[in-house]
This record gives sequence, structure tokens and C-alpha cells, in this order.
Amino acid sequence: MNKLIITLLCLIVLFSFGLRFYKVSEVPPSLNWDEASIGYNAYSILKTGKDEWGKLLPLHFRSYGEYKLPVQVYASIPGIAIFGLNEFGVRITPVVYGALTVLILFFLVRELFKSYWIGLFSSLLLAISPWHIQLTRGSFESAFACFWVVLGIWFLVKGFKDPKWWIVAMIPLALSVYTYNTARVFTPVFLLLVAVIYHKDIQKQIRHFLISLTIFTILMIPLLFFLLSGEGNSRYKLVSVTDDPGLVLRINEQRGLSNLPGPLPRLVHNKVSYVAKAVIGNYLAHFTPDFLFISGAPHKQHHVQKIGQLYLYQAPFLLLGLLYLFKARHKFRWLLVTWPLLTFFPVAFTNDSIPNALRSLIAAPFYQIITGVGLYNAFVWIRKRSCPAFYISAFVMATVAITTFILYFRNYLFIYPLEYSRDWQYGNKQAVETIKQNYDKYDLIVFSRHYGEPHMFTLFFTTYDPARFFNDPRLTRFETYDWVRVVKFDKFYFPDLGDKGTKFDDIVSKNPGKRILFIGIPGDFPSSITPIKKVDFLNGNHAFEIIEVM
Repeated sequence: MNKLIITLLCLIVLFSFGLRFYKVSEVPPSLNWDEASIGYNAYSILKTGKDEWGKLLPLHFRSYGEYKLPVQVYASIPGIAIFGLNEFGVRITPVVYGALTVLILFFLVRELFKSYWIGLFSSLLLAISPWHIQLTRGSFESAFACFWVVLGIWFLVKGFKDPKWWIVAMIPLALSVYTYNTARVFTPVFLLLVAVIYHKDIQKQIRHFLISLTIFTILMIPLLFFLLSGEGNSRYKLVSVTDDPGLVLRINEQRGLSNLPGPLPRLVHNKVSYVAKAVIGNYLAHFTPDFLFISGAPHKQHHVQKIGQLYLYQAPFLLLGLLYLFKARHKFRWLLVTWPLLTFFPVAFTNDSIPNALRSLIAAPFYQIITGVGLYNAFVWIRKRSCPAFYISAFVMATVAITTFILYFRNYLFIYPLEYSRDWQYGNKQAVETIKQNYDKYDLIVFSRHYGEPHMFTLFFTTYDPARFFNDPRLTRFETYDWVRVVKFDKFYFPDLGDKGTKFDDIVSKNPGKRILFIGIPGDFPSSITPIKKVDFLNGNHAFEIIEVM
């Protein structure tokens, strides 16, 4: 590489780091409960060698009962060890691997197309991608899996020149499987399809292929035992189309409303037809212009809203890039096309937040690569015909890209946190700060679970001693078929203050003479009691009211 390319690449990587690093403790506006769980379990491993359940160096973290995969938790330990158990300590890890993904993408694209400029275009597009920025400024396992996949595919492609790289590729690809659930399907099937598509190349290097296959298989053995135990499917059951608790009721309703004669309603309306329709619809939803270029994903944590997962100006260059791939009969065209087509397949079997930006993030680099190919070939075509037109086109393209990015990033930094702080469980930290300041004043601290998992925010923001927590004889958990809630530990109690038997009056009557601190939502307490503190969401709406009974 010449000095210009190296300089530009360094600037792009530094820029991508800056975009992910700037105000990362403040935007997103709060840690969500998964980030808090990842951070606290990493802290627990750091301090005790055990997770929050007291299990020594686990391969899977039970957490809320969904069994988080291990790589993100263990990778978070250095950041927390250096910067402490706080937002920055948790989020510095994704900031780093987010920027590294931008760097690795350059080398992958250079290997694919033997072009430094396509590599620079692709890396710059990933650096400013709303899809990628959103999920590398918070601690999301999918973004780390994306890093491992990009690294693994780079090594795979290098392996077609030197098959020793196939062996090396198995390590990051195996790590992707231990990082995020989508990769548990994507990575093995992707490798299988690549082996089928490029079987002629593989036959020439069968020894290296078999060694690679053996290494990957050995690395998957611990996961296989976990899946066979049933615990490995816990997360899937939470979000699966097939495990939807309302599925049978809806099918019976459709049969009852059907005007078809005889046995036809049963043939038309059944579990197979319902699931097939849902899966196909979910899959195709990820290829719509609305998802890709206009509105993006509906989940407020996963997307900034009011903008597509990709910038609108990328659309024509995506088409040009795909056209080039197939017109030039590029050797790796099918490897590249398989990448997104397979990514959305496991996502299609889930039933919430469709289309889903988080579970499909692995596909994001593909779109930047193809856009980069389209951009480069468009500029080459223009330059061959007219030098002035080339410079004018480059200026216009740069102006559009910069303006679009500035509008997006301004929205992300200043508008998005205000509108969607509730979706990020904002207010829990502020409530726990009151607990920390007044812990010794009260005999009982009651924290409503209305917004979900207050115990984890309490553990995290009080930096509660992990050993003291998992050894606490008062620790009480309530397990349902798909989730685990902590009800009590220490002097803390986490009810839903709106439920019968656990309302304010019920708790007061059951604890006569005790000094009690209550943290609940507006409406949980009698209007005659004046809160000692109120916590608002960033848009001014009320989040918590804090009262005391002395």
C-alpha cells in the first residue's frame, strides 16, 4: 500500500472510532438491562471467577434465564477492570471492536476485488453506517459476532490462495457462534454453502479443508452438548414463531371465521401454514425499501428511527454493484450474495420486532461492500468519458453523503435520546443513586419491576459485591417457563406494585414499624403522599416516584 492509501485508511478508522467513542456514556441515554447484565457478570467474573449465579467460569451465562453466550461477557472484563463498572467501562469494548470491524472490512474487500479504493469506500460506508453505529455504541453481542464473521470471511477468501488460512479462519468463525445466537445458524450453514459452491477449489486442497473442518467441529462440541441439554434453546423459545403462546388460539379463530366447506379450514389454517406464512413474510420484510432505505427497524433501541438502515443514496450504487458482480462473473459473487440471504433466514423464525436490525446486523457489511463496488465502477466509467464530469460527480456525491450523515448523526446525538430514553430504561440509574445515598436509613427498599429487571440495575449501579449477592441466603428468584426474576436479596424487594397482594398498602401492612423506601411509577402510591424525589424521562414524562414510610 502506498502512503496515501495508508493515510486514508488510518483516517477512516480513527473517524469510525471517534463516531463510536464521542459521548458514548451519554448516548444511548442509559444502559439497557442486557448491557447491565453483561457488565455485571463480567464484573462478577473479574472479582470472583463466578457469574451472578455463582457458577465458575461458565460457558453460558444464565442471566435472566435466556443463557447469554460467553464471548461478549468475557471480552468486557478488560474495559471494566480499567474503567470500572459504569457505562463507559461496558461500552468501550464495542467501540473498539466496532472500529476494528471497519479496518478488517478494508482488508477483506481488498482481498476480494484487488482494489484499495473499493476497500476504502466500503470501510468509510461502514464507519458512517447508521446500522453499525447504533449497535456498536451499546454492548450488543450481534455487533461482536459481526466482527468475527468479517474477520473469518477475510481469512476464508485468503485461503483460496493459501489454504492454510482456512485453518486460521475457523477460530474467528467459531467465536462468532459463541458470541450471538444468529451466528449459531449463520456460520455453520454459511461454511457448508461455501464448501458446496467452491467444491472444485476445495478438492484441490482437500487436506487443508479436512483439517479446517475437524478444527471447527471440535470447537463446536461444547455448544452441541449445551444445545442438547435444552438450555441452549431458552432464548429461541422467547422469540420463536413456533413457540408463540397465542398461535393455537389464532389458528382456531381463523378456522371459526372461515367460510370454506368441510375439512378445508383445517387444511388451510394449521400450524404448518401459519408458520410458513409468518417465516416467509418475516424474511422478505428485510429486503423492503422501507427497512433498507426509508424507516428502518421498528425497535427503538436498535435503530435511530426515521431513517433507513442504509442511506437512500446507496440504493442506485447497490444495484450497480450487484450488476458488476454478475456481469463480470466475479469469483466470489455467490459467496457475497449468500451472506445476506442466509443472515435473514434465522431472523425470519422470530416473532418480535420484524424487521429486526439487531439480529440481522451480520448482513450490514455486505451492503457497504456492494455499495463500494458500485461507487467505484460508476466513478471509473465517468472518468473514462469526461474528467470534468468525474470531479463534478465526486463533489456532488461527497456533498450528498456528508449532508445526509450530518443530519443523521445530529438526530442520533440530540433528538433520539430525548424521544426514546424510556425505551433505554432511563431512570433506573437515577433511582439507584437515591438508594446508594440513603441505604442505611431504611429497613426495606421496594423497587417496582414495572419497567423490567430493577434488581440488575441495583446490582450494577451500586457495584454490589457479587459474592455477597450469590451467597445471600435471602436471595429469592421466581422462575417462569421463559424468564427468571429476582424477587428479593439483602433488604431489597422487587414486586410489581400494581399486582394484587404486592401493592403499596399490602407491603406497608405486612411490614409494620419498618422504615421503607419505595420506588415506583406514577399511580403506585396514594396521592396524599408527597414523593421525596421524582425521576423523569429525558422528554419530561414521569418515570419514577420515590417515597418513604418512616
